[in-house]
Amino acid sequence: MRVACLCVLGALCVLGGNPTAQQAVANPFLGNAQAVDEGREIYNRTCTTCHGADGAGSEMGPALGAPARRYALATDAQIFDAIKNGIPTTQMPRFGGGRLADDAIWKVTAYIRGLRGTAIDAPAPGDAALGEQIFWTKGECGSCHVVKGKGGLVGPDLTNLAGTRKTASIVDALTKPLHKVFGDGGAIPKILIPNATYQPVRVTTADGKAITGVLKNEDSYSLQVMGTDNELHMFERAKVKVVYEKKTLMPTDYDKRLAPDEFKNLLAYLTRLHVPSPPPPTGGRGGPVG
Repeated sequence: MRVACLCVLGALCVLGGNPTAQQAVANPFLGNAQAVDEGREIYNRTCTTCHGADGAGSEMGPALGAPARRYALATDAQIFDAIKNGIPTTQMPRFGGGRLADDAIWKVTAYIRGLRGTAIDAPAPGDAALGEQIFWTKGECGSCHVVKGKGGLVGPDLTNLAGTRKTASIVDALTKPLHKVFGDGGAIPKILIPNATYQPVRVTTADGKAITGVLKNEDSYSLQVMGTDNELHMFERAKVKVVYEKKTLMPTDYDKRLAPDEFKNLLAYLTRLHVPSPPPPTGGRGGPVG
């Protein structure tokens, strides 16, 4: 039976939660991908009625991944406290006292934290090693994309994909011709728009040779195209015919061209492509800068 869920967890951003939760209590499952997966399952069973799938919100409760939530004054300890003890004077019930064990609450907390970040904060379930094989073989993703210095140059570098995009953005890019790129802290849009960063073009030279690729630069006299042959081509505009394609070069039917398990594993790999932030610099005297 569905139960009332985290109806006003967003109020933590304003109310600050229970004062006892201000203490720096560490989440034992922070960064644990398996625990995040389990937290997602618990969330889907108990919280979607009020907060919507993927934390997108509903008429009953706020979106847990709304803009700027990642930077709100709501620590893991505060989120844990809100789930376990509820929020006084609101509809947010308590889930402690036998409804959810502390470990389960911490896992849900880890998942909610992931909703406020990017894919690396809540990686998709699956076998990432098998997904990497699919990326370079059946998926043919490496023919256009670079990962850690290996791959094609037509599409964007994916080395830090999970550190810059949400999982929903990655899924949309794999399955929808029209999609919007959004990073950490953003709510999932209902209407998708084209990503014009990589404009596909077809250039035909005077001798009839056709080059298909992505426009890199252009002006009134010349243009540069990164071809699907992974070569940079330069043209005099007056000597070629240019067609600006409306359809992206990126295949958008991976959910059909791959078996369900293959797609799941590919997504598991892509949502783990991450470059950790460098440690903060230190001053000349050994102390932290700033």
